[in-house]
Amino acid sequence: MEILGIDIGGSGIKGALVNAETGEMLTERYRIATPKSKKPNDMAQVVAEIVEHFNYNGPVGCGFPSIVKNGVCMSAGNLHPSWVGVNIDELFTETTGHEFTVLNDADAAGYASMNYGVGKGKGGLVIMITIGTGLGSGAFFNGVLIPNFELGQIPYKKYKKIEKWAAASAKDREDLSLEKWAKRFNKFLEYVELIVSPDLIIVGGGTSKKWEEFSHLINIETEVVKAELMNHAGIIGAAVACLREQHHGHLSAKG
Repeated sequence: MEILGIDIGGSGIKGALVNAETGEMLTERYRIATPKSKKPNDMAQVVAEIVEHFNYNGPVGCGFPSIVKNGVCMSAGNLHPSWVGVNIDELFTETTGHEFTVLNDADAAGYASMNYGVGKGKGGLVIMITIGTGLGSGAFFNGVLIPNFELGQIPYKKYKKIEKWAAASAKDREDLSLEKWAKRFNKFLEYVELIVSPDLIIVGGGTSKKWEEFSHLINIETEVVKAELMNHAGIIGAAVACLREQHHGHLSAKG
């Protein structure tokens, strides 16, 4: 089944058509920069542009960079504060005329890895970390999604949340070398390990493309692997989540 997957990030909004049964991307990724305002209506218009670009009819799966509960945005994350309390499903449905399934972006990326990637068939507690504007995290226990597992929100020293200190945006903002940044990211992973004792950590998001350049600086007990779907995982996972929601009315990583 062909489904449009959209991945909303702090810097870009991306979409592609996906075969939701096989996880294969059927088109090139189409990207539009996230509006500077990062406000609901402005971002909804960009989402509508992406839907129109693909001349698509049908339900849409969408990964969103914040806590999403029953389609409602519970935290602004790196977006505008006015997002809090907005029913994202309804807003995007009204703006585009298409039915939307919206979930946390790291949960979506995790879906892709657990269904088609390095997490397939893995039992126990698997944590997906996406490195971007923030640090997203998705959790799966024996293949079933535990939604909104927001480990990037842990307070750290003078920072309200550790992602402000250890995400890719911190590397850019402070002009850190990859090595200096990787030490921060490793510190974040130490906290993840301490708090939830995962069986496997999968690292995705834009910065995971450079995994070979910094993986030697990651030294925690837990096995840490790169998500081979990397930047496309959010799009693919959103489409898969949408298909599952249509079929089952609930989200898990196993059919």
